[in-house]
Amino acid sequence: MPHIPPAPQTRPIPAVLAVVIRDGQALLIQRANPPDAGLWGFPGGKLEFGETLLAAAERELLEETGVRAIARRVFTALDAYDRRPDGVILQHFALIAVQCDWQSGEPVAADDALDARWMPVNQMDRARNLSLDVARVAQHAARGV
Repeated sequence: MPHIPPAPQTRPIPAVLAVVIRDGQALLIQRANPPDAGLWGFPGGKLEFGETLLAAAERELLEETGVRAIARRVFTALDAYDRRPDGVILQHFALIAVQCDWQSGEPVAADDALDARWMPVNQMDRARNLSLDVARVAQHAARGV
């Protein structure tokens, strides 16, 4: 039986990013799954039916890192695409960034994360292997605007 590539999704998938800034550092995970497998980005994931954006950010953060935070506000949104090698879009994610205040715990990679760590926001412009817009979003959150 020949291999048939997966069919593209027909609607964007809403997901949250839990953006935690503590002492000038952002909490990042190394993604295990597409899009951006192997790259560093914010903990996050898909919303569950009936779940608020803030609750989803707190849940995803805890599941992926073991860190507890209080989600405060939505502050920006971005698009992320998972593409086949020929450029066809397989999935389109609408990523909603939620600013979260750290409460407890140190990051330990779990769930969909290969690794988790704090990264100084002022060094992100020089960092390699970051997902698109991570440095910009972290700087935005660090300024509190």
